[in-house]
Amino acid sequence: MFSLAEVYELAIGIERNGETFYRDALKQAWSKPIADMLKRLAEEEVKHVDFFVKRMDALKQKRENPFLDEMGTSMLKDILGNQTFSLRDRGVSKLGSVEELVALAIEFEKDTILFYEMIGSFMTDEEARRELEEIIKEEEQHVRLFESYGDKEIHLPRL
Repeated sequence: MFSLAEVYELAIGIERNGETFYRDALKQAWSKPIADMLKRLAEEEVKHVDFFVKRMDALKQKRENPFLDEMGTSMLKDILGNQTFSLRDRGVSKLGSVEELVALAIEFEKDTILFYEMIGSFMTDEEARRELEEIIKEEEQHVRLFESYGDKEIHLPRL
């Protein structure tokens, strides 16, 4: 059985993978707009980790959703398919161009959004669900930022 705590742990891992990927990408010789965007996205992933850590702490105080706690391993695996949310196998050093970086980042962000939408459908705490919706909006903004690559300049909206 997967518990809600295990799902949150997976979400923490997803966000840490994203942060590591963006920080590793910063070590490459990208243009300043791309470098600024990567730095900002890494910082946002850290905030997302903090959200899920807070949810884990709240979970320790009370059991949030018995249904999700009882959801079987096979069901969650069916939902996730082969998705590991790991960027290690496709690290920055293997990328040959900014276009490959952008394509990989978009794929990762979109997969993350789908996972969070699935989590949100099981959350009963309205405040936590609203916070998760904000994270989803930020992840969607990450996708839009990468999709805007190709414009002369990437404009980072203010936080």
